[in-house]
Amino acid sequence: MRKSIAAAIATLVLGAIDSAQGADLSVPLAPYAARFSWTGCYGGVHLGGGFATKNITDPVQLVQDNAGPGGMIGVTTVNPGPSGAVIGGQLGCDYQFASSAFVIGIEGGASGTTLKANKTVGLPVSIPDTALVQANTDFLSSVTARVGYAFDNILLYGKGGVAIAGDKYEVSGSIGGVPFDYRGLDNRIGWTAGVGVDWAFSHHWSANVEYDYYGFGHGNVNMLDPLTGTQGPVNVSQTVQVVKVGLNFHMWGAGW
Repeated sequence: MRKSIAAAIATLVLGAIDSAQGADLSVPLAPYAARFSWTGCYGGVHLGGGFATKNITDPVQLVQDNAGPGGMIGVTTVNPGPSGAVIGGQLGCDYQFASSAFVIGIEGGASGTTLKANKTVGLPVSIPDTALVQANTDFLSSVTARVGYAFDNILLYGKGGVAIAGDKYEVSGSIGGVPFDYRGLDNRIGWTAGVGVDWAFSHHWSANVEYDYYGFGHGNVNMLDPLTGTQGPVNVSQTVQVVKVGLNFHMWGAGW
């Protein structure tokens, strides 16, 4: 009798073990969670704001030299300080090294801007006459290399390269009752450097925040007054700083 009971218990235990093993085999394993890859190309748009530091030397001498004998002593530098909005687009390609978080890439971007400002300066040779000095930056464009480190779908990066600024300048007013309106255009090549963070929030889309610094050095701008046909140079040094947010669509292999 005892042997029969023991045999029955053993049979039940072995059956339970076989059932548990069969149940384990029937449960599918969780799929491997692949990491996001930044390899691929992208295009997108951006929006932000910025300000410029512009030192314009010497708009007073420009006016007074063309109005007759100078009489001004010293040099006048005017700092209008343009600020405004920035809107544009970008195209680029990145490569993430295999089994690594390091990313390199190249990007080209262009922005239209509303950066502008003006400042009034006195004309000592004809007091109380003044000149209105205006400075506008109409566009910024750049081609940069990009180096970053990826935390899965978040990319921290730095960038640097060549930049171009399109600027307009105007010096207007009157001296001794005679009006003047000097205007000049300047397309200047410089450099840019920046940092940012890019967040891939879906298979093909990412959003980023970026800070960029532009340096354009010193250079002369020829100013022409179409009213009188007179002209002359002013010297301009400038830097621009921009903060912007962007939205990119990733193509050709990006994503999980």
